[in-house]
Amino acid sequence: MKPENSLKRRDLLTYAAFGSAAIAAAGSSRRASAESTAGSDADSASDAGAATDRRRYKMKKSINLWAFPYPDRMSLKECLQLAKDAGFDGIELNYDLDSDLSPKSGTKEFTEIRKMAEQIGIDISGVCSFLFWPYPLTSNDPAERAKGMELAGKMTQAAHDLGTENLLVVPGAVHMPWREDHDPTPNDVCLARAKESVDKLLPQAEKLKVHLNMENIFFNGFLLSPMEMVDFVDSFDSPYVQVHFDTGNIMEYQFPEHWIPILGKRIKNVHLKEFTKKGTDHSLEAFRPLLDGTTNWPAVLDAFDQVGYDGYLTFEYFHPYQHFPEALIYQTADSLDRMLGLKQRAV
Repeated sequence: MKPENSLKRRDLLTYAAFGSAAIAAAGSSRRASAESTAGSDADSASDAGAATDRRRYKMKKSINLWAFPYPDRMSLKECLQLAKDAGFDGIELNYDLDSDLSPKSGTKEFTEIRKMAEQIGIDISGVCSFLFWPYPLTSNDPAERAKGMELAGKMTQAAHDLGTENLLVVPGAVHMPWREDHDPTPNDVCLARAKESVDKLLPQAEKLKVHLNMENIFFNGFLLSPMEMVDFVDSFDSPYVQVHFDTGNIMEYQFPEHWIPILGKRIKNVHLKEFTKKGTDHSLEAFRPLLDGTTNWPAVLDAFDQVGYDGYLTFEYFHPYQHFPEALIYQTADSLDRMLGLKQRAV
């Protein structure tokens, strides 16, 4: 079956960042926390109540459109306005097959969206898409690979027209547990195809000054360590191939504060996904509203600060609230304010 028939759009969104067939996490959350030794003693003490002031960070607040009930219950303009009203600096938009941001739109429509965002007073922090899953750049099916390349080129142009320099790219997949129709791609073949694909996308990206930011996924079975990601990105020798670092995608078995110092200046954009190691459901339900998890945020933020990252921190969440959906947006903005030291605990 064709991917668009075998996987509904909501299913693709559900599995876009994490698979449904994940195995249970090894070890308890208590042991996992003990293993995370990246320095944050002062921050941890402050968070426990030993001090009233927190550090202030220069990073910018952003939120992904998937946290909003778009397009079913809110228009794009309403989402942009809500993000602005809640205090976000930016919003990350998602390229789809059938929405305001899709192949049905072109430069004219994307320029109008950019102008609308400018009028509201909110930045477009980047472009993201679930389309790398039904059309992976490393698929064994040549038709899927060709369609993926076509869509990635359209996304690059869309990012430029929207006025953002950031495009999230999933460069390849050895395996996708949520796609029963996908034949696994051998690791060496996956690497070769991924490099070939990014090489072909790069001239357009450089011309349009759009950064192709490689995302760490984990359940795609590709680029599973920060060293592998470094080698992959550096192999292109271009400032327009960088990293879109996702804090949650590696949390089941690893720790974002360990990756950040190794990736360093290559980090061009960031997804903040909260994750809990306390449960045994390691589908997307393991991702939680911000601060309702086991991520060592003081250590993560300090690591970002140490490598000089001052760009967007984009909260990515796939479950808009069924009732009062604006509550998630305001709660996330408030959490980010506290994490970044913009709101201090009362004495």
